[in-house]
Formats: sequence, C-alpha cells, structure tokens
Amino acid sequence: MSWGTELWDQFDNLEKHTQWGIEFAEKYNKFVKERSEIEINYAKQIRNLSKKYQPKKNSREEEESKYTFCRAFFTTLNELNDYAGQHEVIAENLNSQIITELSRYLQELKTERKTHFHDGRKAQQYIESSWKQLESCKRRFERDCKEADRAQQYFEKMDADINVTKADVEKARQQAQMRHQMASDSKGDYSSYLQKFNQEQNDHYHTIIPNIFQKLQDMEEKRIERIGACMKTFAEVDRQVLPIVGKCLDGMTTAAESIEPKTDSQQVVESYKSGFEPPSDVEFEDYGQAMKRTVSENSLSNSREGKEKPAGKSKPKLWPFIKNKNKGSGPEDFSHLPPEQRRKKLQGKIDDLNKDIHKEMDQRDALTKMKDVYIKNPQMGDPASVDPRLTEIGQNIEKLQAEVQKFEGWLAEVEERMPSKSDSHRRSGLYETQSTIAVSNNCAQDRESPDGSYTEEQNTETQVKANINININPNPNPNTIPTTMPDDEEFDDDDEPLATIGTCKALYPFEGHNEGTIAVAEGELLYVIEEDKGDGWTRVRRNQDEEGYVPTSYIEVNLEPNAKDS
Repeated sequence: MSWGTELWDQFDNLEKHTQWGIEFAEKYNKFVKERSEIEINYAKQIRNLSKKYQPKKNSREEEESKYTFCRAFFTTLNELNDYAGQHEVIAENLNSQIITELSRYLQELKTERKTHFHDGRKAQQYIESSWKQLESCKRRFERDCKEADRAQQYFEKMDADINVTKADVEKARQQAQMRHQMASDSKGDYSSYLQKFNQEQNDHYHTIIPNIFQKLQDMEEKRIERIGACMKTFAEVDRQVLPIVGKCLDGMTTAAESIEPKTDSQQVVESYKSGFEPPSDVEFEDYGQAMKRTVSENSLSNSREGKEKPAGKSKPKLWPFIKNKNKGSGPEDFSHLPPEQRRKKLQGKIDDLNKDIHKEMDQRDALTKMKDVYIKNPQMGDPASVDPRLTEIGQNIEKLQAEVQKFEGWLAEVEERMPSKSDSHRRSGLYETQSTIAVSNNCAQDRESPDGSYTEEQNTETQVKANINININPNPNPNTIPTTMPDDEEFDDDDEPLATIGTCKALYPFEGHNEGTIAVAEGELLYVIEEDKGDGWTRVRRNQDEEGYVPTSYIEVNLEPNAKDS
C-alpha cells in the first residue's frame, strides 16, 4: 500500500511516526554503545584477573613451574587473557560496524526527513492560500450579486413613481446596469479561479502530496531495513570471534587434561629429597656390665669422646625435624641444604652460568665479525672502537668461567660424598670412644651446623687437633663454624649446675641462633664448664642462668690445671 493514496490526509500523523522511527534508531544505537562499553569493561576485568594471578618473577615461580597442575593453571591464565582480547574485538567491531555507521546514517535520515516535510508543508500552505483566494472571489461575487439586485429593485421603484423626475429614473437605471456588470465580472472571476483551484487541488492530493509521502515511505522502509542489518551485524560480531574463543576454551581443556597427579607427586620427591638414609635401630646400651659403651656408626646421636653420661641424660638427635631459625638465603655454596638439594642447586647454578657464558660468546662473535667488516671497509666504522667492548666481554667470560669452576668443585665434593643407591643399610658396630673423631668424619649425614643446616664438609685434621689441645687456636677463622652440633643435653631446672673448669675470651662475635647455643660478643669473658670433646664446640656460662655452646675456634680457652690433669 502507498502512503500517498491511503494516507493523503494523515500528514501530521506521518510526521509523528517518522520522528518516532528516528528516535527508535537512536535508542538502538545507544543500546549498542552500552553493550560495547560492557565488553570493554569485561575484557579489562578479565585481563586484570589474569594478570593478578600470573606467577611473580621470583624463585617461587621456578618451583611452581615444575608441577603440571601449576603449568596448567598458567596456561589457563594465558588463554583467559586471549579470551579477554576477543571481547575487545567485539567492542571494536560494534563501534566500527554499527555505532559509527548508524550515527552517520541517522544524521542523513534527519536531514532527508526535514526536507520532505518542508516540501509537504509548503504544498499544504499553497493549497490553503488558493482556497482562501477562492473564498474571497466567491464572497465578492455574492456581494456584487446582492448589490445588483438592490440596484434593480431601486430602479424599478423609481420608474414606477410618477413623482420622480426622469433624470432620477435614468440615474437609477444606470446604477442598476453598473451593478449588474460588476456582478457579471465577479461571476467570471469566481468561475475562472474556481477552475484553477480545482486543478491545483487535484494536483495537490493526487500528485504533489503522494510524491512526498512516497519519499517518506521509502525513507522509513530504508530506516527499518538499516535497523535490521544492524541487528544482524550485532549477532555476526559475536559469531566471528567464536572460533578463537573456542580455541581458547580448547586450550584450557587441553591444559586441564595435561595434569598428571603421579608426575606431580614424584616431583615432590625430586624437590625435597635430602639424600640422607633413614636412621637405623638404636643399639641397646647395657650399663649393667663393666664394658665400654657401644654406639652405632651411623646412629643419629653423636657421642662425646671420653665422657661417661648418666643414664637418662643422653637423648638421640633427630636432625630431620630441627627447624632452621635463620631464614636467610644461605651461603653461596648452598651448604645449608641437604646433599641432594644442594647438588640440584649447584647444578642449576652451573647451567645458568654456562648460559651466561654462551651469551657473552655470542656477543663476542658478533663484535668480532663487525670488527672484520670495519677492517675490510674502514668507511663503515673504526675497528678500534670495538676493542674496549671485546676486552670487557673477555673479562666477563673469564669471571664466569672461574665461577663455573668454583661451583663444579663444590658439586664434585657433593657427588663424592653422597651415599650410593647400593649402600642402603648403614653399618653399626663396636668401637673405642677414642675413635669418635674418625666416625664423625665418615658420617656426613649426621652433621648439623649451629644454624640448623646440613653440611658434608669436615676437616679431620682440625678435629684431631681440637681433641689434642683445646686451648690452642693458632689460626682461628670466624667464618668456620663446626659442622657437628654437640649432643643435645637438656638444660633442666632440676639439674645440678656444672662446675667451672676454666675461663675463655671471645675472639669473634657469635650470634647463637640455634637451640643450645649462646650468643657472645667479641672480647667478652666467659666461664668454661665443659671442654671441647672433638666436635668443635665448648660449653660456656655467662652467669648462673645463661649457658650454652659456642664454636671452639671463636674463643681463647684457659683451663684450670686440675681440669687439664683430669
């Protein structure tokens, strides 16, 4: 149906309807804008979420990456980040394919509608003006006819009156004739204008208005078609990213399926395996017979040479359960770690250093080639300008190689002292108390430093010298701490305090973080209550309430004569 023929008299309603259509298009455009903003904000929140849970750049990241479930989670975070990117693509396409285009189209639509209704109003005003002119002609013709009738009646009255002069009668006759002529002229004008108006009215309602309304109908149909296309694009924008979104979800699924519980549980073994052997059974110590005390060679308790302990006072040390009070990064050679973990750390350090060496060598090769090019083509650069950098790289390589040799030496020591897989049972037997020094050197796994760490380094010669002459320290070293903790004798309040057997002076400060040790300051004077039994520790007392062990190499000991004789 055509608006021009069916709605010829609905100009005002069509004007309202087309205005509502434009407002609807603007509302839809606003809806798409808000959807685009939601996609942008959602993508931003997803990216922030992914970034928040990304692994931090620290040593913990390296540990977490060993486990399949952690790697799967990191993969999920990366896929989620890509997933957020697809929502940004949706927002971008909504802006470029709908919002921008529809906004421009609405401006054109408003201009076109304004033009059509301007032409319609102009045509409407013209036909209304013609109607007014027709009415004016009609009223003038009517007035002239009435005037002619009155003039005719007056002439007839004058002509019938015998008392009226002929001159008056003639005047009345002329007036009547003039009025009749004016009425005739008005009639002609009215008739002529009426024909003109009817033609104009016919053109208005059958040609001009239908053409304008047809243009408005075409405009409205194009608007509706454009809205439909935008709605289709609205769905296609989402459909276009579905393949990539599907790949992101597939990546998450694949990552989840790659998790291997058994592999992760085995990784726990690899990460925390110490390399030590479990302790063997504790030997029965028979105090009912006159015999020397026997200890297991690989027992976890360290005996004190030449000293009989009262029954119930000696307690075996379960070193695997002693917590380190020092939370620092540890020494450079990782001696604070168990053998297996120390070996892994040293090997990792060597691998990192070798990578650095390769990088430096690659830079050296590149600079060497550049220098050769400069030598062959001096115009490209000065060969001498490369020499300082080459020298610097050479020095860096030498330093790195020296570091590698140092760590390889430590690694060799660890591998040499680590127990072999075939040595699954530790030996035990009788031995004299005087041989404790040799036993302590062979049982690396029973050693513990004061800071609660484990080490395998032990100097037999130093141990022997310490047993032979306690008060002699020809070359004390403050950086050397005995690798064997003294036997854990409990300091119960009910125990009788040990008698003083001498004095000592602290040569170096000692912090004494671990249980059983005591902190001392350089130059501090203390009482000796128990001498070094070959394990590198001397028991001292500051007052009646404070006593503990300090490294023998940190102090200068002066024993009383009777203590030396005994």
